[in-house]
Amino acid sequence: MSMHALILSQYNGPLEYTPLPRPEPAAGQVLVRVAASGLNPLDIKIRAGEAAHAQHPLPLVLGIDLAGTVEALGDGVGGFAVGDNVYGMTGGVGGIQGSLAEYAAVDAALLAHAPRNLSMREAAALPLAFITSYAGIVDRAHLQGGTKVLVQGGAGGVGHIAVQLARALGADVYATASAHNAELVRRLGATPIDYRAQTVEQYVASLTDGEGFDLVVDTVGGASLDASFSAVRHFGHVVSALGWGTHALAPLSFREASYSGIFTLYPLLTGRYRAHLGEMMREATRLVESGALAPVVDQTRFDLRSADEAYQLVASGTGRVKVVVDVDTAQR
Repeated sequence: MSMHALILSQYNGPLEYTPLPRPEPAAGQVLVRVAASGLNPLDIKIRAGEAAHAQHPLPLVLGIDLAGTVEALGDGVGGFAVGDNVYGMTGGVGGIQGSLAEYAAVDAALLAHAPRNLSMREAAALPLAFITSYAGIVDRAHLQGGTKVLVQGGAGGVGHIAVQLARALGADVYATASAHNAELVRRLGATPIDYRAQTVEQYVASLTDGEGFDLVVDTVGGASLDASFSAVRHFGHVVSALGWGTHALAPLSFREASYSGIFTLYPLLTGRYRAHLGEMMREATRLVESGALAPVVDQTRFDLRSADEAYQLVASGTGRVKVVVDVDTAQR
């Protein structure tokens, strides 16, 4: 049996709509009929061959985030049945086939049942963003209710999920964003901070009486991570998924604060701790079905034949938070 997938034969090259043999699920795997593939800025870097930490040998099928329906089960798989709607962060790195294909054979440990109150498009927008947020806010920072949390980049793909997760855990949440995204940040439950209109010192003084934030979640990197070191309170905690480059640690050290890095792709690249990815996705399902969490998805429609335009939209930074490609339009 065959399927169609998008093949990238050279970095920054075209996405070629190509017939391939349909994969068969090995032991411990689930064959998923892919409904939708969520795009992330990381997908753009992988396509360009610029993500040294996320090598994906050519030729490759891109797509880290997946939502779809169980088509078949490999030996030893429990907890899923044919016809179940599932989602997860399942491939697109380390030589693992991504989700820009009609079918994918996926490690069952990476999957969870998709929320019943989300469309497949919405479900595909969640995995990497939620896993990154949860890894920082819960696994690293052990967030408790009643604390003040600052999310750097609160209107972004990861940031808008981090805001909602922190709110669901009982935090008082603030988020940096451009002025035109202030209303979105408010709707998500955070106090917006126009980072272009205020310095770090100004918003720390006005919002925390100069004390700083208990937890700063950086989803932007670069100058925003430096700002995070200046915005955290004494004995506070900074977490970042983009801790690359060179940064001065003096502001962090003078506050006797701690820093944690997040390497979201580690389980995919190494095979270690994969079961925890499925656990996190099950928690995402619980939060979504309780009404505490919802992704914001760009309404522009793309399919496999127009996916290149979706990549251009993400690269331009003008998309509405999360961009999704419909792979099987009958399931969306």
